[in-house]
Amino acid sequence: MGKKSRIGTALLLVLFSGSSTAFATNGMNLEGYGAKSHALGGASMGFDTGNSAVMNNPSTLGMMKDGSKELGFGIRGLHPDVSAVYSPLSDKSDGTAYYMPSLSYTRKDGSIAWGVAMLAQGGMGTEYGNDSPLFQFGMPMSGKEIRSEVSAGRVMFPVAWNITENTTIGGSVDLLWTSMDLQMDMDGRHFKGMMDGVSGSMYNTLGGFMAGGSVTDINYVRFDFSNSSPFIGAAVGYGTGAKIGLTHRLSKNLTIGGSYHTRTRLSDLETSKATLSFAGAGSAFTGSNPVLVTGALKVKDFEWPAVLAAGFAFYPDNRWMIVGDVKYMDWATAMEKFNMSFVADNTTANAPFAGQSLDVVMKQEWKDQTIFSVGVQYKATDRLALRAGANLSTNPVPDTYLNPLFPAITKNHYTGGFGYRLTDKSTLATAVAFVPKVVVTNADGIVLSHSQLNWSLNYAHSL
Repeated sequence: MGKKSRIGTALLLVLFSGSSTAFATNGMNLEGYGAKSHALGGASMGFDTGNSAVMNNPSTLGMMKDGSKELGFGIRGLHPDVSAVYSPLSDKSDGTAYYMPSLSYTRKDGSIAWGVAMLAQGGMGTEYGNDSPLFQFGMPMSGKEIRSEVSAGRVMFPVAWNITENTTIGGSVDLLWTSMDLQMDMDGRHFKGMMDGVSGSMYNTLGGFMAGGSVTDINYVRFDFSNSSPFIGAAVGYGTGAKIGLTHRLSKNLTIGGSYHTRTRLSDLETSKATLSFAGAGSAFTGSNPVLVTGALKVKDFEWPAVLAAGFAFYPDNRWMIVGDVKYMDWATAMEKFNMSFVADNTTANAPFAGQSLDVVMKQEWKDQTIFSVGVQYKATDRLALRAGANLSTNPVPDTYLNPLFPAITKNHYTGGFGYRLTDKSTLATAVAFVPKVVVTNADGIVLSHSQLNWSLNYAHSL
């Protein structure tokens, strides 16, 4: 196969590959993109991170050699350990393994570097199985699957320009997709407790039934939209994002850099195959059977935050590199609330709710996150580079609004790995991150714990 055919095949794979579910590390983002950055604690602003620059600082693509062309392949594995205790009950998430591919093609012609790449950006997910006790609070619930899954992917088109020998600017226009599955029971007490966040004609109809006595109590409300795909969820939205970056070499020993990732602009996450169930007491219910309503659902204003980052790379000699970054993630703007809108199908099977709507707003009020990344690389031989680092951050999720389905509460990450030049044209890099357990008690008294073991593997081949 010729070079042009290989490049064409790679580009097709970029465009048609899906994004697997990721799990929260720095909020909903990964702690590092690419095995080199990952092993160095996620630092990436002031040095060559290879093709992973497309997600880190696009200006560092300018560090490629003139005339070089490179294909990159990667796989990321995340292994969360999430459990919850609501004394004397306890449960554990079965979502313990998530895998994400990446693919990229970059090249440099004169002072311009450019390319195309696809990767999974991040997400969240838990799987508590059937009949989970977490949301029961002494009430009978649906007994069905309780799970959540959020995934996001990007196709990126970066360009970097060496405007002088020491200064490079770069940018990227990104196409994004985000998807979600949600299967959640909410007991009647909590549903009633959030009435300020519930509205719509379906809510008014239900209120009329309660006032008239045909509904005397609500045991639970169930939201259900999910599919069996390992790559993309039932509710999907598409949009755009962008990045700009800068690197400047102050001396032969010190380079600084920075980047800004805009907040995303996504459409609502939509599905036409959602169900909403009510169960309770009163003549409106037949025995223990819930009222099941089919319809379309939207998750509104679900976005990924703006990220501002700056960092450095210091070279004490030709074997050592010391790097450090600080990142600021604007979660407070992006994750202020969770907003769902359900519209019942206008069918006789949905009577008396046919064509009616239910709007639910749940407070999130995430806090902004400041993340410090530090790393050290040592070139043990001309082919082998050893790496270690740390990623230190705060928990962005307030205890009050922490939901067991979205436990994005991890803080610190301790990382290590290596890079190895297999041949003059190919390199292999790997990283592993240990994330110590974080334990938080939410407003309902549920004690949630979350730890992780993550890894990444990247292969790059020069054409």
